[in-house]
Amino acid sequence: MKFSNGEFRAWKNKKVTLLGMSGVGKTYLSSLLCGHNWFHYSGDYRIGTRYLDEPILDIIKQQAMQVAFLRDLLRRDWIYIRNNIKVDDLGPVLSFVGKLGNPELGGVALEEFSRRQAQYREAEIAAMNDVPAFIRKSQEIYGYRHFVNDVGGSLCELDEPAVLDLLVEHTLILYIQVTDQEEEQKLIERAQSDPKPLYYRPAFLAEQLEIYLRENGLSYAAEMDPDAFTRWVFPRLFHSRIPRYEAIARPHGYTVTSQEVAQVRDEGDFLELLETAIARTD
Repeated sequence: MKFSNGEFRAWKNKKVTLLGMSGVGKTYLSSLLCGHNWFHYSGDYRIGTRYLDEPILDIIKQQAMQVAFLRDLLRRDWIYIRNNIKVDDLGPVLSFVGKLGNPELGGVALEEFSRRQAQYREAEIAAMNDVPAFIRKSQEIYGYRHFVNDVGGSLCELDEPAVLDLLVEHTLILYIQVTDQEEEQKLIERAQSDPKPLYYRPAFLAEQLEIYLRENGLSYAAEMDPDAFTRWVFPRLFHSRIPRYEAIARPHGYTVTSQEVAQVRDEGDFLELLETAIARTD
């Protein structure tokens, strides 16, 4: 959705999709707005609790069945396993995605990794398609006035125009951009210090995997240290996503910087920042 500032102020039930890399402030803003009559829709939480719940449990049970004591308990239905995914702790989702590399070092083999990546992509598409329904639920069932869609950093990787069209139709797109080189480096260093599972476009992964194997004298992904590969590839992924975010925000939404987001302390600050972003496009 596109607005003039007057139209935005008059928009009774505001609905915003936050776009950007992990770590730029999307969840910070969403959590802050929760205390001001905004419904927080977390795409990754929806993915984990609805669309990947069973696949996540299957992987956990597969590991548990390798332990004789637990195998007997599971087979007799004397115990059960469930996910405990939280909006601010998506550990089970990350565990499902996994890191590509040597299984003996905690990595996931390439074929299985690619299968999980495809499942995650389909789950993210499904979660974004649920946004209109949750906008309605947030108002009619829970009584929230406004709605904030906290999407994963991989939204720009989906290459699914219908998803973008849906979000543009129902929400204002706000891209949080990292413009300061020092801040960009800190974000990259933070990700590298604690490498987490990531989603990659298949073409990007194939290209970068070939480079990494060649540079390190390896023949197969199963020879890689999963953390080492994730650290190496993150800056490349980060920079590959920037033009994709911009290609969404430029025609369809608005842009603010992560530095501006860091100054937001309440709903009033957030709405003022949105008006500033809208004014920049006038």
